[in-house]
Amino acid sequence: MRYRISGKQIDVGDALQTHVKSELGETVEKFSQRPTDATVIFARDAYEYSCETTVHLSTGLTAAAKGHATDIYAAFENCREKMEKQLRRYKRRLKDHHRDRTEPVEFAGAPMYVLAANGETSDMEPDSLQPMIIAEMETRIPSLSVGEAVMQMELAGTPLLVFRNEKNGGVSVVHRRDDGNVGWIDTSAG
Repeated sequence: MRYRISGKQIDVGDALQTHVKSELGETVEKFSQRPTDATVIFARDAYEYSCETTVHLSTGLTAAAKGHATDIYAAFENCREKMEKQLRRYKRRLKDHHRDRTEPVEFAGAPMYVLAANGETSDMEPDSLQPMIIAEMETRIPSLSVGEAVMQMELAGTPLLVFRNEKNGGVSVVHRRDDGNVGWIDTSAG
């Protein structure tokens, strides 16, 4: 497994890097036999350290976790425990997908735009109703089943996931609702 361990305005020493590689490697290997790479980012905010970890699996799925503590090692351990809990929760489903899926998840490219927030709080009408694009980038849309999409959304800790439905080829969205349930928007059902 490839590791990218870095710090935001802090120095990440060799001892911490060795600790992260051994502990995270052991945790991920226990639940997923084919991890490809991991990104670990440490940051400090006043008195608290944070650790953000993202692990990419060979199936194309991504698991992410965050941890906070007053000690940098404790922040990593908190993050590792959350990652372990997610992977343990989905271990059976991850293993089943390895058997059913002989090839990794396919991804399609799509343009993604970042629109400027309207910072005006006045009651005046804006000059134009067209939003201002402040960034353009490429994003990857996976081809998944609905169950895999919900699992990916949970593993990544995101409130929303856009995916191409393997069953019908249409673009679909799964999202976390305010009531705690998961919503599914299927554009091909129209």
